[in-house]
Amino acid sequence: MSPYHILIVEDDPDINSLLEKLLTRAGYHARPAFSGSEGKMCLEQYQYDLVLLDLMLPGVTGEELVAQIRRSSTVPIIIISAKASVADRIDLLKLGADDFICKPFDVGEVLARVEAQLRRAVAFSEAGRSPDLLTNGDLVLDAESMEVRLKNQPVSLTLREFKILHLLMSHPKKVFTRENLFTQVWEDEFLGEDNTVNVHISNIRSKLAKIDPDTSYIKTVWGIGFKLEG
Repeated sequence: MSPYHILIVEDDPDINSLLEKLLTRAGYHARPAFSGSEGKMCLEQYQYDLVLLDLMLPGVTGEELVAQIRRSSTVPIIIISAKASVADRIDLLKLGADDFICKPFDVGEVLARVEAQLRRAVAFSEAGRSPDLLTNGDLVLDAESMEVRLKNQPVSLTLREFKILHLLMSHPKKVFTRENLFTQVWEDEFLGEDNTVNVHISNIRSKLAKIDPDTSYIKTVWGIGFKLEG
């Protein structure tokens, strides 16, 4: 399983750096943002597995960012703030936050709460997902029979192409880097200059386009990787 991607929105550079190092050492991919506006931009460009969020931020406030996130996403949000009153916590939970950590915090508690929220998110996602049949518009993938159909027409894919498409369809809207795809599909070390993933993505697109030339099912997120197009 690939490491989780966590966004840290904290304007204090020392605290932000501490959290980034803590999460990186624990095996997560951590992305720092130093204002609410920067955090909002990051969330618009990439899909994260969890957000660590301060409240008193320049630009967009933490409360405003929680509200904006909850309009379109169920990503777990953990507030890390010196605002520690019961009323503050209740208001934030009602607004859509999933957990609250008071400053100053214990690093062990931060890791434990991050792990707990990620476990819940995975359990919720798996409970609501059919393990065998995945669909995206007219595109249907049957994991048990290893068949793919588009507009009810069979799509002939190689095993690697099937695995790539299955991974993308299993996590709709999540952006996968070439390294993510290579390590999970080939189960080998990724070499940065390797063009293998691009070639396989191109092959999948060509096979889908022969049946449906007007729809793009795999989107390139420039500078990052690929995701399933909704």
